[in-house]
Amino acid sequence: MKDFVKMVLAVICGFFLIGIISFFLSMGFLGAVIASGSSSPSLPKSGVLRIDLSSIALGEQTRSANPLDGMEPASLLAGGVTSTDVIGIWDAVQAVNAAAEDPAVKYIYLRTDGNLSSATSLSELREALVHFRNTSGKPIVAYLENPGTTSYYMASVSDKIYMTPSLGASSQLTGVGSQMMFYGDLLKRFGVNMQLIRHGKYKSAGEAYTRGSASPENREQYQRMIDSMWETLGGQIAASRGMTPEQLNALIEGLRLNLPQDFLDNGLVDELLDREALHAKLAALAVVDKYKDVKWIDFVDYVEAKVLPGKAKQKIAVIYADGEIVDGSAKKDVAGDRFASVIAKVRADSTVKAVVLRVNSPGGSVLASEKIKDELDRLGADKPVIASYGDYAASGGYWISNNCEKIYSNATTLTGSIGVFGLVPDLSKTVKDIAHVGVESVTALKHGDMYSLMRPFDADEHAYMQASIEAVYDRFTTIVSEGRGIPKETVDAIGQGRVWTGADALQINLVDEIGTLEDAIRFAAVTAGDGDLRHWNVKGYPAPPSQMEQLLEMLGQGSGRDGALVSALRKVTSPQILARLENEIRIR
Repeated sequence: MKDFVKMVLAVICGFFLIGIISFFLSMGFLGAVIASGSSSPSLPKSGVLRIDLSSIALGEQTRSANPLDGMEPASLLAGGVTSTDVIGIWDAVQAVNAAAEDPAVKYIYLRTDGNLSSATSLSELREALVHFRNTSGKPIVAYLENPGTTSYYMASVSDKIYMTPSLGASSQLTGVGSQMMFYGDLLKRFGVNMQLIRHGKYKSAGEAYTRGSASPENREQYQRMIDSMWETLGGQIAASRGMTPEQLNALIEGLRLNLPQDFLDNGLVDELLDREALHAKLAALAVVDKYKDVKWIDFVDYVEAKVLPGKAKQKIAVIYADGEIVDGSAKKDVAGDRFASVIAKVRADSTVKAVVLRVNSPGGSVLASEKIKDELDRLGADKPVIASYGDYAASGGYWISNNCEKIYSNATTLTGSIGVFGLVPDLSKTVKDIAHVGVESVTALKHGDMYSLMRPFDADEHAYMQASIEAVYDRFTTIVSEGRGIPKETVDAIGQGRVWTGADALQINLVDEIGTLEDAIRFAAVTAGDGDLRHWNVKGYPAPPSQMEQLLEMLGQGSGRDGALVSALRKVTSPQILARLENEIRIR
């Protein structure tokens, strides 16, 4: 009966989604999707580059918004359809660098309220904006209405910060904070016994399901991570506004930044401007008479027009390990078999002279991590491999990358977590006392139902699991010791599952330098013998999914050209568009 219900729901959803596809095809939607990347956008001859961080998200690789984002039934019934373009860090930085030398760009207008990106991603863009200010002689101006911590952090890079005078403005500049959620007590109420086996007193991921509050060790590491992040963000804010970190902290802790006038009086903004005054200011900076004469250059369009594939034959490959490390060959996350194949392909390409491994992963499968590391070690024996860390390079993310020739980390990257844990639920009480279902196991051998989830481990089984965890931890500390040239005892001392920020990881030799993806690529170029990036084709692997691949993935159709969706589309679209669609599927 359960399978029948699932089948019925799948058929209903399939008809619903095919109906949506058919509707958009009839409106020319698919043709627009396919043609969207066929030509560069038209830019004004001269104008203001507008970067609105509420309408774009910074990610690892550039990709267009999923054409069906926000089109699940609930969103459609509510009348909401939203989509967000993701701009890769490298592309965003290259675009800002291009704007610095582009006479068509008069200045940059920055809107940071409601930004959609992580602090680590924002910091890489902020570095590029600092470079823009220092080298171009052109200003950056920002306008704030509801300043929060990360939005003000980005705005603080500007030459001038303007803010609305409206008392309706909401200040959320309160520093850095995080909440830890613990479900252990709740699960116990439902009879669930979560069996946690780990090595590492700081390895805290499993604690969320076994405890009602943080362990002292977990609290210690989280407090230090939060403090370190604020030291980075707050320190840069203070330096940009000509004050000390202590002065900034006093303003925030004293709740002295409430109304717009407070920001002005304390030197955090330069002027309070209403909408009309702002428009006059922007027009004057653009050297036009009226605001309506200001020509705007959209950042997404600018990236598409200015960041073009390199023409040089010799390449620097950027391999993006973006997502959880999982087993198999799936296109999502960092699937071990698929990713190992990507690395092998890069190694076999004689035009690739150096490699940057960009890690943005909290870890995952040990087996998949081992497969990836093996291929990376082979690659490193042939070509220089430099690591660059994004938001995370923890656990498996650190496992695969610690042997790289050099490691660049952002100051706020969460890295390390050299530890191992396993978590196996025992649902026997839930089934018996709450569901009132009786379960009896019949096995050929003593431990045949060990992983049934219908009983707790006995002492031998727990020891068996612990031995596996200990073996993996020993392997982890060994490869870090060898990769980083640190005594194994030291690795164990700074390991134990503890997560460090990049700033702190630098002090204990887990990373080599605080730097951006651009820094890593430039170092790779130097290592390969030519530090001029104009002589290199910087190519990303694996290629990000196209809009059509995202659409097919969303509908569960994969990339096969004879899938059910393509068959349905044949009935409702023209042969010309269909040919483009099938080619799009085939060549990726």
